Amino acid sequence: MKYRLMAPGPTPIPEEVLTEMAKPIKHHRTPWFEGIVKDVQAGLKWLFQTQNDIIVLASSGSGAMEASIINVCQKDDRILVVNGGKFGERFGKIAKGHGISAELIDVEWGQAVDVNIIKEKLAQNDYRAVCVQASETSTGVGHPIQEIAKLTKDLPGTALIVDGITALGVIDLPVDKWGIDFLIGGSQKALMLPPGLACLSVSEKAWKLIEQSNTPKFYFNLQAERKAVHQNTTAWTPTVSLFVGLKKVLELMQAEGLQEMFTRHQQLADGIRKAALASELKLLAPDAPSNAVTAIYSPDGIDSGKIVKRLRDDFNMTIANGQDHLKGKIFRIGHLGYYDLFDMITVWSAVEKTLADLGHSLQLGQGVAAIMNQL
Repeated sequence: MKYRLMAPGPTPIPEEVLTEMAKPIKHHRTPWFEGIVKDVQAGLKWLFQTQNDIIVLASSGSGAMEASIINVCQKDDRILVVNGGKFGERFGKIAKGHGISAELIDVEWGQAVDVNIIKEKLAQNDYRAVCVQASETSTGVGHPIQEIAKLTKDLPGTALIVDGITALGVIDLPVDKWGIDFLIGGSQKALMLPPGLACLSVSEKAWKLIEQSNTPKFYFNLQAERKAVHQNTTAWTPTVSLFVGLKKVLELMQAEGLQEMFTRHQQLADGIRKAALASELKLLAPDAPSNAVTAIYSPDGIDSGKIVKRLRDDFNMTIANGQDHLKGKIFRIGHLGYYDLFDMITVWSAVEKTLADLGHSLQLGQGVAAIMNQL
């Protein structure tokens, strides 16, 4: 049976990209690789909608999260963290690991942060950074980045760090227009690559703060990486094949168009959400949904782990369970990157059959029909 990857990362890779990455590897300290870096920079600036330098790191997205914090902070600084899921929690853990004070705004999983709380905090205290997810992968929540950016844009000593790992290429995040100081992306999401690359846009305001930073750093030294970018190379040994793949991905994205990508992801997300409701299921984040991933409550009496396992064993298909206290209570379907509506029809038909087999009362095909109406 054909394998189908329907998780919120990693995601499927287009054949054209796999073909490029399968070519014999070449050395990275050569004019050939300098050309690759130059093209990737131009493509990423288009994707991020910015004139900023884009730093590309050989790491997971978490590496870029860490790099943002340790490069912008000084030892006695504190940061404000929106903690509304597993990855908001990670920002706080990164700060703690480096001895940086992090004040958490705890948000119920499935809810978006109240911007007024951030506004009140910024009025009362000085923070070196505000850290938030554009798309919280563990809950399927989209946080109001534009509104948060309005609060930090004119604060010269406060950087806005946005984890856009499952948002970049999915929703509109115009870096320069909104004033986002750090926007982070990861290769295994809508960038349609294997894991191993992180990228981040860094604003001029952020570079000024980075120059003042006195926290220890070596591999994740963004100033060293910026110097290398201006020479069309990388500070350390790059993931050459992933750079080659990224160049191809960006060509495919530009052929589709930014707004067309955002519209396609909106349609995919709407299809899955409508299918869930048509199948008598509840959404975890009905009021603030992300277009990258949808989190759906399992029916009463059915452990969501059984749904995930049945899809794996019976349909050779991967979706995601819940995390932490939501494990066994929700399942998550990814719809970011190399997907179309027919992929959503496929995954939901398997979900419907699985739910029926596990005893959930539903009319087979009703959810599938809801997706088909998006065509």
